[in-house]
Amino acid sequence: MQRQTLADRLDEELDTGAYADVDASANGLQIAETTATREIDHVAFAVDAVTATAEAAADAGADLLVTHHGVVWGGLDRVTDRTYDRVAAFTDRDLDLYVSHLPLDGHPEHGNAAGVADCLGLEDREPFGSLGPETIGQLGVAGESYTTGELTAVLESELDHDGEGVQVLDFGPEEIETVAVVTGAGGDWLDEAVVAGADALVTGEGEGRLYHEARESGISVFLAGHYATETFGVAALAELVADWDRDLETTVLSHPTGL
Repeated sequence: MQRQTLADRLDEELDTGAYADVDASANGLQIAETTATREIDHVAFAVDAVTATAEAAADAGADLLVTHHGVVWGGLDRVTDRTYDRVAAFTDRDLDLYVSHLPLDGHPEHGNAAGVADCLGLEDREPFGSLGPETIGQLGVAGESYTTGELTAVLESELDHDGEGVQVLDFGPEEIETVAVVTGAGGDWLDEAVVAGADALVTGEGEGRLYHEARESGISVFLAGHYATETFGVAALAELVADWDRDLETTVLSHPTGL
């Protein structure tokens, strides 16, 4: 498949353009040679666009790496030091980079929040986590209510958190039914979760203020790891791309951070 064709299909599927005004990430193709007709035979997928994953993708024989976290955030003032080394990890290996940040968080089927919601068996889902006119999370109801320990156990068994476990701010009801999910750093959506009637917010990480905000609001918060909550989207995209073109080889790279 031609690289631009693949990028265009991903942009359409993920509704990339809708997030242009709310996302600091330069979504879409971030690193690519000028030849728009380049043929892509092997696509690798990873959470982070860093030297380690670029090297792993190249070693696997990939022409393109698709990631959730890219290299360009709000523009590049200078390509020096660590930024230079990171870009060079791609250009020196003739490896292109496609990025989907918030569009991949919020996608109702292939998104990171959707993946966490699947693990928890949430039903009657609706978009959650407002960011301007878009959303980046999901809200749903557990098929059977969880205790704090049960929900923690599911997250620890299903997520790739590198053995670091799940931190819990246990201030909500004993029975957890309605759950809000915003992956990554989703603490800013605590108040929205409270207004929505959620018993718990599942996210990746939170600032120190989140403890008292959760305590005063009577809601439990599960901090399951930034990386761990954001592996689902790229894995789903790998399956999607493989369905689009059976001749394309796909590889999902795992590089957990424990954070």
